[in-house]
Amino acid sequence: MASPDLTLAPIAHAEGVVALPGSKSISNRVLLIAALAQGTTIVDGVLDSDDTQRMLEALEALGVRFEHDPDARRATVEGSGGAFRKRSARLALGNAGTAFRPLTAVLATLGGDYVLDGVARMRERPIRDLVDALRATGAKVRYVGKDGFPPLAIGGTGAKAGGSVPIRGDVSSQYLSALLMALPLAHGSAQAATRIEVTTPLVSRPYVEITTRLMKRFGVAVATPDASTFVVPAGARYTSPGRVMVEGDASSASYFLAAGALGGGPVRVSGVGRDAIQGDVAFADVLARLGADVRFGPGWIEARAGRPLAGGTLDCTMIPDAAMTLAITALAATASTTLTGIASWRVKETDRIAAMATELRKVGAKVEEGADRLTVHPLRKPRRAVIDTYDDHRMAMCFSLVALLGVPVTIRDPACVGKTFPAYFEAFGRLVAPAPAAPGRPKA
Repeated sequence: MASPDLTLAPIAHAEGVVALPGSKSISNRVLLIAALAQGTTIVDGVLDSDDTQRMLEALEALGVRFEHDPDARRATVEGSGGAFRKRSARLALGNAGTAFRPLTAVLATLGGDYVLDGVARMRERPIRDLVDALRATGAKVRYVGKDGFPPLAIGGTGAKAGGSVPIRGDVSSQYLSALLMALPLAHGSAQAATRIEVTTPLVSRPYVEITTRLMKRFGVAVATPDASTFVVPAGARYTSPGRVMVEGDASSASYFLAAGALGGGPVRVSGVGRDAIQGDVAFADVLARLGADVRFGPGWIEARAGRPLAGGTLDCTMIPDAAMTLAITALAATASTTLTGIASWRVKETDRIAAMATELRKVGAKVEEGADRLTVHPLRKPRRAVIDTYDDHRMAMCFSLVALLGVPVTIRDPACVGKTFPAYFEAFGRLVAPAPAAPGRPKA
């Protein structure tokens, strides 16, 4: 059921500090790998959101023992040593792609009797590329409904290690990440390495790098002899490092950094810095190239207004989620902005290219959309609008920034931000509420 509409008044200035919630991508990867590892892992900074709740619920259904303290942002996970206790379960995973894809790969690799399903939108998100790759390893995966889409039924004895496995990379990087996380569990992996060949250009490569870096933290070093080849070595097994710290979410940082650029600033985000393993941290560099004054420190990034924001063509292949924020900053640019390399938007929580184009036109923007691109022209006279969010957290967070253009904006179903950042609008409101100067504000 949709939540009540939220209307944001025009915002003249944005300034302050935001402590970011943990990264969704890192949280769900770490929770799953920790559950499969030998030993107990303390996960600090873990995100408390709809997506991580779906993962934790699934792990509980699979017999994993853990303690989760959302107030302390900590989970303590008792590893299962490479095999879940329960070999039969029905898992309801909502619209959490970071839970659905890796769990599909892991359960198919281990073997058992499982059904994985989600909400209506998840049933529209393709998964054929991952299923085809899993079948090539000998795993048994069956489509319960429409061919190529969830829900899925998993059976059989699992996957076999060794040889070469082809997988497409041009729809979603989550398929490759899922396969990588699962292969150390394949039968015969103690004796045989498995080679993954990516047969098409790989989108969102930074998310795969998050996966391989986290796997290495747990003792599995994936070799990459070239850009399209990944090798899971023989004898690889997950072993707990004891403690893992989840970075602040770099995709969520983009909204606040953009608020600093559009609203004067300075706005500082803490919990993520230049050394982050998330590719979306590069959004800050793009914002700086466009003209914002962006500064980095240990564990923080800060943005404020600089030169008038430029337009141009921006290749967003490496920052697919944060790129949505650029579609909003483009409204205040001095020239048209074209975002390219965003084909993966089509298979996200909604068709984000179509959704962004539709909602940008509501505020008066001239927009052109293509299969993998979006062009947004500068907007001189924004209109008040009621924004549909399509049950997509990033749509809601992006369009909150329209209030910084000097017009009210109404966000429908604002609670959809619970997928990754339940307290987003509270945090955003603290930045724009008038307040006297006080110690602790970021200094130049």
